[in-house]
Amino acid sequence: MNPVFRKVQTVLTQALVSDQAASICRVSPLAQQLVFGGTVAVSHRQYRGMPTHEIGKWKHFLPREAPKKKKDKLQMKQIVAPTQTAFGTLNVTVSGFDMTLVEHYSQYIHNLCNRLGIKVAESYALPTKTTEVSVLQDQGTKMLVDAVLKTHERIVQVSSLNASLCPVLLDILLKNQPEGVQLSVREHSEADFQARFKARPELEGLMAQVGH
Repeated sequence: MNPVFRKVQTVLTQALVSDQAASICRVSPLAQQLVFGGTVAVSHRQYRGMPTHEIGKWKHFLPREAPKKKKDKLQMKQIVAPTQTAFGTLNVTVSGFDMTLVEHYSQYIHNLCNRLGIKVAESYALPTKTTEVSVLQDQGTKMLVDAVLKTHERIVQVSSLNASLCPVLLDILLKNQPEGVQLSVREHSEADFQARFKARPELEGLMAQVGH
């Protein structure tokens, strides 16, 4: 064969091989594996941009939950009437500026009633009351707020308290009353029930306008 012709054939063969190699590099990694027959690990997912059709989701297998019902408005319980041997519904009120003392003393009263066999109808907290203490300046008539006091109240409501057991209960409570905590006992009324809810003058004004 002519040496010149053989050299031209070799150059054409090398160009064809380089062209095939470039086309192989432009295909996907999976195609490269098939072409070269290798076992090269692919470091990225091929299905990232493909639709999954909710594969792997399990929430649609669960039954649908019923919508939550709104809590009914708290209704006032019937007031127990007093008898000749027992009191009716009584409110043991604990109040003070230190919430920790008030909370612990009300828990002590609740536990004591349980030990003495006194029926506790309810135990709840009243809305915190805020009191501002103002001081008059030495020169001038302007008042400045010196301190803000927060009064915390807890109610332990008992019913059908035996008249003979009442003095014993009060004596124990007064002897264990902590400093800075006030204690009072009185009959429960509808006004005491309404005091459990925080006053909202803005809402009451809007409801009055809608009513008219």
